[in-house]
Amino acid sequence: MDVLNLTSRKRETYQIQLEYSLLWECALGIAAITNTPLIQTLEKPLDYWTDIRNSAPKDLLQQLDFVEKNNTWKALLQLLHNKPFIHLSEFTSYVQELPPADLKVKCLPYLGSTFQQIRHNAAHGDESAMKEMQSLTSNHPYLPHYIAFICQTDATILKEHLVQVMTRWYEAVLKENAQKLETILQTDYEAKKKMAEKMTSEELVEWSTGGMTYLPEPSVHRVILIPQYIYRPWNIEADIEGAKVFYYPIANESILPNDKYTPNHFFILKHKALGDEVRLRIIKLLFEEDRTLQDLTEQLDIGKSTIHHHLKILRAAKLVEIVQSKYSLKRKALEGLSKELDFYLKQ
Repeated sequence: MDVLNLTSRKRETYQIQLEYSLLWECALGIAAITNTPLIQTLEKPLDYWTDIRNSAPKDLLQQLDFVEKNNTWKALLQLLHNKPFIHLSEFTSYVQELPPADLKVKCLPYLGSTFQQIRHNAAHGDESAMKEMQSLTSNHPYLPHYIAFICQTDATILKEHLVQVMTRWYEAVLKENAQKLETILQTDYEAKKKMAEKMTSEELVEWSTGGMTYLPEPSVHRVILIPQYIYRPWNIEADIEGAKVFYYPIANESILPNDKYTPNHFFILKHKALGDEVRLRIIKLLFEEDRTLQDLTEQLDIGKSTIHHHLKILRAAKLVEIVQSKYSLKRKALEGLSKELDFYLKQ
């Protein structure tokens, strides 16, 4: 059915909130080292994580085993979103002073505004509410167990664990290079802050995350962008009340902040991807409409394997994605290229 659009309202989008802190890096490091299946895919070599475990004091290893069993890194991240903590002592004091039920509410996952009362009831010991939260997350690999753990564990034990694992990780892993790491995180934060003046919110999310597209959702009015080094090359996505969170991998150029001539990795890939006649023709065809591999083959009269190779390059550059079995142009990534070039030349 055809629709005549007479509205004057523009599609609403979200506001960007930029943050950075060594405490995020601390919590994400704890998450990384206790995620055995993922650890081999991280940028830091396996030897790095092995060395940490070999040199870590016994009490830290005990706390990390507890994290791995109960996924309490999730609680750390949830709690860090409650205040703009600067120093570790501020965070640990905050955790220790929280009333037991408040602590559990803040540690339990946010499942949406509709389920907030259930979340509160579960934190206050309502077993039926806890089971309902478990049912709502039954397809998730760890949340049902995590929810039961938070609801059933004594708050004093939980507090002691959260304080100890953050404190001991900071002392054993981060403290020695804290100043250098904070400089790297701040450099990336400042770069995103400058780019926020040139890009729309959606463009900034896509640029910061290296190609993730996030469209506005009902009840989500903020997107929080937090740079992280420890989990590169992965983006980590999370939901908190009223906001979507992306802990995104810092850009290569932020690691060497004094080298203003080092361009962004994805910026290079995009330009290389566009420096080919066939790929430009594909871009133009996809600009007109989404197409299947067969459509592109017929339009260009080129072998399917050759077209597939070019599409692979365009996808690696985050210029093309697959949507409902068709290749689709990521328009915001293409439109943002001139802004990226301007940023690179003027930094």
